Amino acid sequence: MLVAAAEPAGDPTVVWRAAGRLGIPASAAAAADADGLLEIGTRVRFRHPLVRSAVYSAASLPQRRAVHLGLAEETDRARDPDRRAWHLAAAAPGPDEEVAAELERSAGRAQARGGMAAAAAFLQRAVELTAEPARRSERALAAAQANLQAGALETAAELVNVAGEGPLDEFQQARAALLRGQIAFASGGGSDAPALLMKAAKQLEPLDTAPAGAPRPSDLLLDGLAVLVTEGRAQAAPRLRRAARVFAEEEIALADRLRWGFLAVVAAIMVWDEQRWHTIEVRQLQSCREAGLLAQLVIYVNSTAILLAWRGDFAAAASLVTEAEAIAAATGTRFAPFAALWLAGFRGTEAEASPLIEAVIKDSRATGQGLAIQESQRFSAVLHNGLGHYETAVGQAQQASEQAPELFTSMWALPELIEAASRTGQTRLAADALGRLAEATSAGQTDWGQGIYSRSRALLSDGADAEGWYRDAVDRLSRTGFRPELARAHLLYGEWLRREGRRTDARAQLRTAYDMCAAIGMEAFAERARRELLAVGETVRTRTAEPYDQLTPQEAQIARLARAGMSNAEIAAQLFLSARTVEWHLRKVFAKLEISSRRQLEQALPDGASAGPMA
Repeated sequence: MLVAAAEPAGDPTVVWRAAGRLGIPASAAAAADADGLLEIGTRVRFRHPLVRSAVYSAASLPQRRAVHLGLAEETDRARDPDRRAWHLAAAAPGPDEEVAAELERSAGRAQARGGMAAAAAFLQRAVELTAEPARRSERALAAAQANLQAGALETAAELVNVAGEGPLDEFQQARAALLRGQIAFASGGGSDAPALLMKAAKQLEPLDTAPAGAPRPSDLLLDGLAVLVTEGRAQAAPRLRRAARVFAEEEIALADRLRWGFLAVVAAIMVWDEQRWHTIEVRQLQSCREAGLLAQLVIYVNSTAILLAWRGDFAAAASLVTEAEAIAAATGTRFAPFAALWLAGFRGTEAEASPLIEAVIKDSRATGQGLAIQESQRFSAVLHNGLGHYETAVGQAQQASEQAPELFTSMWALPELIEAASRTGQTRLAADALGRLAEATSAGQTDWGQGIYSRSRALLSDGADAEGWYRDAVDRLSRTGFRPELARAHLLYGEWLRREGRRTDARAQLRTAYDMCAAIGMEAFAERARRELLAVGETVRTRTAEPYDQLTPQEAQIARLARAGMSNAEIAAQLFLSARTVEWHLRKVFAKLEISSRRQLEQALPDGASAGPMA
């Protein structure tokens, strides 16, 4: 039973051969089989996983080592080198350089096939089997990097400390400093992360040799971002557009994509390039999933959910928010829940949004996450603009727009500031914000940016000029995927028409705004449109709840993934659940949707709830 418990693949041939090598006769399995504890057929099966654990734990260390050695000797070196290396490592009584080297090679193979957690485990055991101090330190740095990428942050930090116990050259010291900064950042930022990362940058700077030849994709990206800070948006725009195009359209080595992808997303956003933002996001999310990089995956799941929310697919965004929460719980990462902020702000339910915004601001101040504070203020402005609380929205939007003015959150806050300031008679404040928005959107010259600018300028215009800007905003935004922004353009246009006394024209715009906001789930903005429709004499029917509205976010996520064709095991792996839990949730989904099979999910879920290429 111990041989069977130590063989993770359940291969009966290897178990029988190892047992024979250890002098255990085949008849020894009969007693376990008779008691129903163990069955050896086409696979080796224990009655319950706890039986396997109990057998292995009860064995002495010499017994376990002997069994692993027997299993290693009967595992084919050519066909299954990684399992053999693992058994050899478990059998080793002390440091063994030959086995440690085998584990390093296994880690490389695991990493190449996307098994980052397995690679981390191989490297960590290799450190334990290494006696020579310099080699032990180098392997500890590699193991720390793999554990960081796999989301095992505490283990990564411990391994950096192990590396520091041995001799480190200048480059290794810089790598250790960088790892400490990255671990602090992934753990939730904190006031230590920026200082640690800056220290690492200073240590790496004299060691960085710039290769000659054509600029690499990362060179284009960093050049554009540096010019953005030092010279401004206009000078940086051509460089940022080129970098975004390269990362969206050209073949880039996986390591470079994973290292620089998030900054490439920033480049696309800064030039208001919706399509390349989407393309880079899809590639990054897929790469992180395939490579098992949980520490980065939580970032891309969040940012993908943000894009989906901005495109009006709240169901898909909410599902990814649930996944992000599961990853964070599994890894211990403490990134701010950016996507949840977006959803709460857009939905406009004050009882849901305000406590979340306040909690994120409080936590972010404690951990030094300035961007999270800024995003919370911006979405507080979105929330209060939707509710018609314009005085509150002005203060929140103004704060968000003034922090880190060269980056994207500040420029996204400007339309909220313009709308709120124009509604509270603060025309000078609104005009100043419009000037800054003009500079920001001119960097891209896209329908997204120019549509937002036109809508904002219309708020500060009169007569035919105002109408021209509203029409331009509707026209441009209708060519983008940002349905919530288009709905808001119709709403503002309809409100202006009503104030102009053009009731019939106002009804058309307000009806469109109401239908769009209600369908998307923008409750506060839908209520604004409803009140305006009542003011022009039109009755509005409230939206009838659909069966899928009863699904919890986790049930909706599981239903979407099942609809996309994923098995229970695949869904369980992605959401850090057991397959049995997934099955239990699906039964609840079927009951709520009044269906009986996966095939019926296609019709039972709304179009917006499809898994889509981004999920």
